[in-house]
Amino acid sequence: MTAPARVLVVDDSPTMRGLITAVLRADPDVDVVGQASDAMEARNAIKQLNPDVVTLDIEMPNMNGLEFLDKIMRLRPMPVIMVSTLTHRGAEATLAALEIGAFDCVGKPQPGDARPFGDLAEKVKAAARSQRRHIRSEPVVAVQPPANANAADAYRNGRKIVAIGASTGGVEALITVLQKFPVNCPPTVITQHMPSSFTKSFADRLNRICAPHVEEATDGARLQIGKIYLAPGGERHLQVTSTSAPSCRLLDRDPVNGHRPSVDVLFDSVAELAGRNAVGVILTGMGRDGAAGLLKMRHAGARTIGQNEKTCIVYGMPRVAYELGAVEHQLPLASIGEEILKLTAARKEGSD
Repeated sequence: MTAPARVLVVDDSPTMRGLITAVLRADPDVDVVGQASDAMEARNAIKQLNPDVVTLDIEMPNMNGLEFLDKIMRLRPMPVIMVSTLTHRGAEATLAALEIGAFDCVGKPQPGDARPFGDLAEKVKAAARSQRRHIRSEPVVAVQPPANANAADAYRNGRKIVAIGASTGGVEALITVLQKFPVNCPPTVITQHMPSSFTKSFADRLNRICAPHVEEATDGARLQIGKIYLAPGGERHLQVTSTSAPSCRLLDRDPVNGHRPSVDVLFDSVAELAGRNAVGVILTGMGRDGAAGLLKMRHAGARTIGQNEKTCIVYGMPRVAYELGAVEHQLPLASIGEEILKLTAARKEGSD
């Protein structure tokens, strides 16, 4: 029998600490071993209790969560789940935390929430199981768009569609992949499991540090070369559809595989619309969302890529996809961006 995941809860609010503790203790496979109200208390508790996982508030007195996370990642790397307010400021700070090396994030509950903190217990257990102890990420360096047309011509677009799905660990993974893309990249659609208030900030962040244009997907937006479309979090699924031209479609529908937006919904639509003129990519994440859709893409003739176990924060979604036979190429994260470009490049001038 596997031992329960041992968790330290860090938040300056006694009420919030109590809520998080109650949610986690409802799961028999999670053991809350301690609480702390600030970074100093948390540092001492980590030394004394040696938890498997820490939940960490971003806004705390004396030393905020980002500063403390930075110290954890440098001095004692371990899985940390950020607990953030669902605001623009909270989203920006959470994205910075994920880039520093946080395992995942959850939003603080809002009035009327049926499930406060969502799947926090599942994330804690996945963090405790994760075989990769967290190592501080290298600073993200902004990529400048090519200075002239000749630079962009090094990649000749073959007019294929790229669909990418990711969950836990996806912020770092997507940055790594998309920073390899040139300004004239193939039209790319992405579903990343993320709270609804975070995806606009994430799209803006990607747009600042990547050569192509990145935006949160809107209903009816036409897929264009040099553009990347990120599914809005939480409320609707992202599909691709076509009347006169391939376009984004935001669909009001129940969650699929427990997620909205769902990677499977995106991949299914790309399989039906683009068939062999698509590349599907499944990155790090909990669960199985996207695995069946990637298999559908492969059966439709698309080329498919899965992130390998060694470079995944959580080898869940890519593992299920690989076991189903949906993954044609299983690659380390650092190689995936280049492989996508290889599979979508025009073989000769004027080819499709």
